[in-house]
Amino acid sequence: MTQSNGTRRVVVTGTGAVTPIGIGVDDYWTSLKAGVSGVAPIQRFDTEDLYITIAGEVKGFDPRACLRRLKRDKVLPHADRFSQFAGVAACEAMDQAGIEAPIEDGMRAASIIGSGAGGLVTFEAAYRDLFIRKKKATHPFTLLRIIGSSAAAHVGIEYGIKGPTFGTVSACATAAHAIGLMFDFVRRGVVDIGIAGASESVLNYGTMRAWQAMRVLSPDGCFPFSKNRNGTVLAEGCGLLVLENLERARARGANILGEVVGFGMTSDAKDMVNPDIEGPREAMRQALRDADLSTTDIDYLNAHGTATAVNDVNETRAIKDVFGDHAKNLSVSSTKSMHGHMLGAGGGIEAVACLKAIEEGFVPPTIGYTEPDPECDLDYTPNEGRKRDVTYAMSNSFAFGGLNAVLVFGPPPA
Repeated sequence: MTQSNGTRRVVVTGTGAVTPIGIGVDDYWTSLKAGVSGVAPIQRFDTEDLYITIAGEVKGFDPRACLRRLKRDKVLPHADRFSQFAGVAACEAMDQAGIEAPIEDGMRAASIIGSGAGGLVTFEAAYRDLFIRKKKATHPFTLLRIIGSSAAAHVGIEYGIKGPTFGTVSACATAAHAIGLMFDFVRRGVVDIGIAGASESVLNYGTMRAWQAMRVLSPDGCFPFSKNRNGTVLAEGCGLLVLENLERARARGANILGEVVGFGMTSDAKDMVNPDIEGPREAMRQALRDADLSTTDIDYLNAHGTATAVNDVNETRAIKDVFGDHAKNLSVSSTKSMHGHMLGAGGGIEAVACLKAIEEGFVPPTIGYTEPDPECDLDYTPNEGRKRDVTYAMSNSFAFGGLNAVLVFGPPPA
């Protein structure tokens, strides 16, 4: 279906998730609804001389078992963990969408799967081999594993995607930028179908030391918008969406999960670390204009909500500036309180939460909310989720460098 401005409507026909609170969308969503926390002491490497020893690890992930259904890409089981996450999430999303490999008319398909950091686990392993174990060479796949576009390429190979295939990199806004670009590609006719989002696996000793030095990690947990918040918690995972034009989806009898209706992106252009209000505020306004919606149309807002002192106040003020009186009627939550901060992948997994909130009429909670912060005075759905009709949902992703991306989702078209 083509809109009056000549663009096509874009719908979601598949979702995939790999998270610290569940591998697969069903397990992830069940955990969100129940307020389950995936933040726990780190198990995969020694934390003896770290003072931050918690993270959101994906538990029980067996790449060979998860990827045993691969038909075309035999290298993916040997890839970096972030690419393996993407392969698993892509399989789930494509299965749900009813897409078999290789995809029909691969030139009209795209794979945009970003990563904020790429193969950091491989980087550290390679340097340990060279400089500590004094090996003469690294693993022969080292170069392929570390490249930030590897996840997009692996998924493209498996599904025979021959159109635009690349990764986005914009720190914590990476997935939202990828989905927003795919949304634009499909609605403007560059491609007819694509898979988009981001994957991240950065949990290793070196990364924890680097983030410790920034003084933005909590030793206790992720408590967004609560007065007792004292930093964010690093996590890993992947969230992907299959997007296609409405006519194509209907013609093949696809089960439509929702619609992407708006996208906005801005840059603060002020500071690498300290967030500004103008950039996030304008990104939200752009997304609303793009969707042709008023502020009162938004029922649920999945906040960036990192649980750092500055970010949560800044985002609250930006939301109030954009939504005015309606801000007090919004249901807001930060699902990072449960799955942690997946960096580049966050916007992808939070997009899945928005689509499920619309589908089931349920707003997931912000857990760990013990005491209100006077400067954070919205309805953050504290500690327990609740039933609420959700027609339109907004997802915020704001990144280091002042990079902002906002998505708006709606229900399946009537």
